[in-house]
Amino acid sequence: MSAPDESSSAKRWLPLEANPEVMSQFLWGLGLPPDEVECYDVYGLDDELLEMVPKPVLAVLFLFPYTPQIEEERKMDCVRKDSSVYFMKQTVGNACGTIGLLHAIGNVTSDIKLLEGSFLDKFFKSTASMDPLERAAFLENDREMEVAHSMAATLGDTEATENVDAHFICFSCVDGELYELDGAKEGPVSHGLSSPRSLLQDAAKVIQGIIKKHPDSINFNVIALSKKAGEPQ
Repeated sequence: MSAPDESSSAKRWLPLEANPEVMSQFLWGLGLPPDEVECYDVYGLDDELLEMVPKPVLAVLFLFPYTPQIEEERKMDCVRKDSSVYFMKQTVGNACGTIGLLHAIGNVTSDIKLLEGSFLDKFFKSTASMDPLERAAFLENDREMEVAHSMAATLGDTEATENVDAHFICFSCVDGELYELDGAKEGPVSHGLSSPRSLLQDAAKVIQGIIKKHPDSINFNVIALSKKAGEPQ
């Protein structure tokens, strides 16, 4: 969706579809080796369905309806600005899917191998010492990413349109804590202790809490970013 803090003249992209195949192709094209990581649908949040998700899980993406009520509720969350989490703001309209994926990869760069000289390799090396707004500006001015995003946005099963009312966020485990990463916020939000092994279950609990607050909504999607199935765990 459009970032809540974007100006009337801000750049707008077409939104990414909550489609794990499209997201995987997008990341592979940017420099994430296909034999390293893949995106998978999470079909439900109960233990049995969570067990079906390939492990280990590196990050969890959550797409939810972004209504004025939800936006007001989420403003109450306490952010942490002094953490070691890789975090960036969203200043481009409808870029939340791409930013969610960048949050996911940016916090596991020590656990995966990006192709040397690829877009993702250069992006994270260039933005490593930047603050969240500087990273946002870097992304906004990056033509290569804009083109790649636009191509991915047209690959989904539904027709892409700028008018959307849904928003992507990412859950990552960093230094033993579960963090919610939302470019519409000022910084990461900690949800307490976690571990790489329990990341999916811990994120599922937070997601269940958000869903329970809005029982009339059905437009929720959960996608896991996992080490490629069949790789050593």
